[in-house]
Amino acid sequence: QVQLVESGGGWVQPGGSLRLSCTASGIIFSEYTMNWYRQAPGKQREWVAGITSGDRTNYVDPVKGRFTIARDNAKNMVYLQMNSLKPEDTAVYYCNTIRRHIGLPDVWGRGTQVTVSS
Repeated sequence: QVQLVESGGGWVQPGGSLRLSCTASGIIFSEYTMNWYRQAPGKQREWVAGITSGDRTNYVDPVKGRFTIARDNAKNMVYLQMNSLKPEDTAVYYCNTIRRHIGLPDVWGRGTQVTVSS
């Protein structure tokens, strides 16, 4: 069974930091690009960051310089280190891998809530 499970969300004051984790099972983790998405209340889900099987990373502009995505293939885990958090970062954060290009369903975690407020 293919599964992605996020953890590490919570409440933090503006300027604070959180590290999200995502544990994958049921896939050959090292072969897949892994992504983090987020969905704020009343808004569409948006892509936040991605890391390829070759450790190439990319970020949406609003988080560049503040967020860092990393992976540990030995542990089947992907992380999102979030620094200098802002209230507009408040959202449910989802771990994801895209598989439609190989004829398989995309995989999503259930999400973890991040709330940034004073």
